[in-house]
Amino acid sequence: MLLAPAAMASGKGLEFRSHEIVPIDLLYVVNASVDMPPNARLEEILESGVSIPFKAEFVLTRSRWWWLDETVEQRNIDFRLFYHALTRQYRLSIGSIHRSFRTYDEALRAMLSIRNWAVADRSRLADGETYTAALRFRLDMSQLPKPFQVVIFGNRDLDLTTGWVQWNFVASATDAR
Repeated sequence: MLLAPAAMASGKGLEFRSHEIVPIDLLYVVNASVDMPPNARLEEILESGVSIPFKAEFVLTRSRWWWLDETVEQRNIDFRLFYHALTRQYRLSIGSIHRSFRTYDEALRAMLSIRNWAVADRSRLADGETYTAALRFRLDMSQLPKPFQVVIFGNRDLDLTTGWVQWNFVASATDAR
C-alpha cells in the first residue's frame, strides 16, 4: 500500500499529527492523531456541565476522467466529552462505548487518537487502483445546546476544526496484517 504525503489542512487550533489508512483482515482502517493546544475555555464549559460533541469525518473517492469523482465510502464517528461532577471524572463516549478518565488531559488525549476505525471493506476496492482519502476532525456545533451555538459561533478559541486533509493510496488485495 502506498501512502502519499498530504498538505496539512489546519483550522484554528487543531491539526493532524499523523493519518493513514491500512488494511487489516477484510477491512481498511484509519489511524489518526490530532494535535490540540491547551484550551482553558473548552475545559471551563465542560466543567460547567455541558457535554462537548466532536465528529470525525472520512470520505473515500475514486477519480473519473469523464465525470465527477465517485464517492466510494463516507463515514462519520461521533465523540462526546463530558464531566461528571458527582464522581469527578471525565467521560468520553465514542458511539455507544463509554470510558472514564481522572483528568481532562487524559480524556482529551484519548479522544484525539483515532485507532482502527473501520472505514471500508477491502472487497469494495479494486486491487491496484488509486483512491483519495479525506479526513477531518471538528467540534460539532449542531449538537450543542442553542445558547452555546451562538456563543461559540464567533469565538476564535472555540472554532475547533482540522479542516480536510487528503492523501492518495493504492488498494492492495495481498497486503493484510
